[in-house]
Amino acid sequence: MSGDDNTSPKNSPDTGNPGEEKSSGGQGPKKAPISFGAAPASADAWNVVPTSPAPLSNPTAQPLKTPAAKKTNKAPLSPEAPSPQTPSPQAPPSPAPKPEAKPKPVAPSAEAPPAAKAKPADSKPAASQAKKPIAKAEQQPAPKPAAKPKPKSPAVEKEAVAASATTQPVHDQAPAKPPEKPKPKRETPQPTQETTSAQTHPKKRRWHPVIPVVEKPKPAPSLVETESTEDQPLVEKIRGLAIHETPAWAVSLVIHFAIVILLALFTVATYHQDVHTVEATYSEQLGEQLEHEILVLDTEEFEVDANSGALETLIDSNEMPMPKSLMNVDLIGTEAAKLDNQDTPGVDLKARGDGATRRVLLKAYGGNATTEQAVADALDWLKRNQMKDGSWSLKGNYADGSSIENKVSATAMALLAFQGAGHTDRAGTHAATVEKGWKYLLRQLDADGNFVHSGGIINQHRPYTQAQATIALCELYAMTGDPELKAKAQSAINYCLEWQAPEGGWRYTERVESDLSVSGWFLMALQSARMGKLDVPEEALVNVDRFLETVASEPKDGQKFELGSRYQYRVSRAEKPTPTMTAEGLLCRQYRGWNQEDPRLVEGMDYLLDNPIQWEEPDVYYWYYATQVAHHLEGDAWRNWNKDMRQIIPENQEKRGREKGSWDPARDENGVKAGRLFMTCLCTYMLEVYYRHLPIYSKHYFTGG
Repeated sequence: MSGDDNTSPKNSPDTGNPGEEKSSGGQGPKKAPISFGAAPASADAWNVVPTSPAPLSNPTAQPLKTPAAKKTNKAPLSPEAPSPQTPSPQAPPSPAPKPEAKPKPVAPSAEAPPAAKAKPADSKPAASQAKKPIAKAEQQPAPKPAAKPKPKSPAVEKEAVAASATTQPVHDQAPAKPPEKPKPKRETPQPTQETTSAQTHPKKRRWHPVIPVVEKPKPAPSLVETESTEDQPLVEKIRGLAIHETPAWAVSLVIHFAIVILLALFTVATYHQDVHTVEATYSEQLGEQLEHEILVLDTEEFEVDANSGALETLIDSNEMPMPKSLMNVDLIGTEAAKLDNQDTPGVDLKARGDGATRRVLLKAYGGNATTEQAVADALDWLKRNQMKDGSWSLKGNYADGSSIENKVSATAMALLAFQGAGHTDRAGTHAATVEKGWKYLLRQLDADGNFVHSGGIINQHRPYTQAQATIALCELYAMTGDPELKAKAQSAINYCLEWQAPEGGWRYTERVESDLSVSGWFLMALQSARMGKLDVPEEALVNVDRFLETVASEPKDGQKFELGSRYQYRVSRAEKPTPTMTAEGLLCRQYRGWNQEDPRLVEGMDYLLDNPIQWEEPDVYYWYYATQVAHHLEGDAWRNWNKDMRQIIPENQEKRGREKGSWDPARDENGVKAGRLFMTCLCTYMLEVYYRHLPIYSKHYFTGG
């Protein structure tokens, strides 16, 4: 089968190509007309009515189709069948031949546009006219639209529609004019050829046929007719386009969006009872404002301004009656030791419970419900961040963790915080948490008393870790008296003694060099062992005294202070005294027996008061040691220090969110390195200072010594 278009004007009449037809009367070849979409009337002929495209008022209309060959008497449009040619517009209509040689007239299809009017007979012959391209039809004037055709018979209309549905699209054809609104059909006789000619060849209406470009169809014109905008200003043109070209859905979207905005401007008032949680900041003038379950003092027994900063003044005061347990010379609270039995282990730690002794110490030294609430929140934060194996982590799953991991040190510091408030593995509301933590920590202790093994702990952390774990273990034994813990605590103390350097202090390597920072932690381990009545050689303590003498700073460059009132990090003339090393050195002096009125101690405390707590420049490592020094010194020194400490530390505790109860280590030099857990533990130790240890110089009021 040939691939040429059946309606191609290139088919030549003298080569026998499709598009020509032999006459049965022996005449010369007769050209078949080109169909533009009208259905053929019979199998012998085509409708000799050229169609022209409709105006481009609706370019979306479907083009008329050429009828396809069928098995009926209609002539097929195929390469084997003759191709229809354009009729000669000059030739007038000829009389109808015999039925077998001339097609019968057929009414034009409802989809076909009106035909063009034929030209006079003096034009070129039809045979030569058929050879010209169809596109030349554009040069002819377009006839006016034909008159409205009369209603067709149902049979003729049905045949025309069926023929149009089976045709193939022809690209050279123009889209047909959309049919007008159909009117009710009625039975009419079959139109004659004269009627058809009258309908399809009007004499007055004509137009130019336009062949559309299929590849790039013109955009559809607006369905809304507007006035000519040639003389309108640009603003008016844009406004007209915005009004008439905006789709309906866009207009609806804008309207509904405007309605939503208007409704959002209205406030619907609803009245209901709100529950407000007040987070107050407490000042020195307000005094006690909250009550915590641990704090059981009556209001009249807990006047903050009544405390004098010393237990002696409180006991001698007649302003309020003392608790019965304090008046009883046999017992001090439910957890206190007998006064006549001074050898009972852990007397210094007995105030940590929730008995009367703790309440008296809070009253005497200015603790209040605010400080107790802060301690409770801190312990809750530690409990939430305990790991599954019972340990704690310096890195942790919390914000601002350390960049260095040391689970042994983190666990020891957390346990010290719980034990400072009286919680052990068998007593207190956090007993289960403490027990789980101790199961982990005791697994790290070997037979030699060493808590530190090669597990990624850096060399600088090793001595601090050993000292912190030993302090916690000695405290636990002193608080519980568990005989199984005694041997383990003693082995840990023995390992610490083996680490001591010849000059009397401790540093990063066993028996090599000393610095005051590491030595302070080891001395506290030995002091905790003494509280538990463990064996601590006096020689080791004397060596500590000797080392402290070497790190006591001397006045330089016109400075004036008494020797022994300020301290430096190491034995070196290049070292300068600092508040941190001074606080640690003075605490060591207090535990080593300096008198409460020693001028060196008093002058050193004045130096610390000149460097008070300021959260804008945090230094919790310094504050931790200075708080203990002031507490043991009592009197005005403690009142002046405590008024800032009990205000600033709780005030800067996290009050909400995941880190509620902790302290942010930002801006703290040591806190940034050690992380949030380190910062939280040391702040907790400070707020537990009222009862964590019995005051050194007023302890005889409890022990009778």
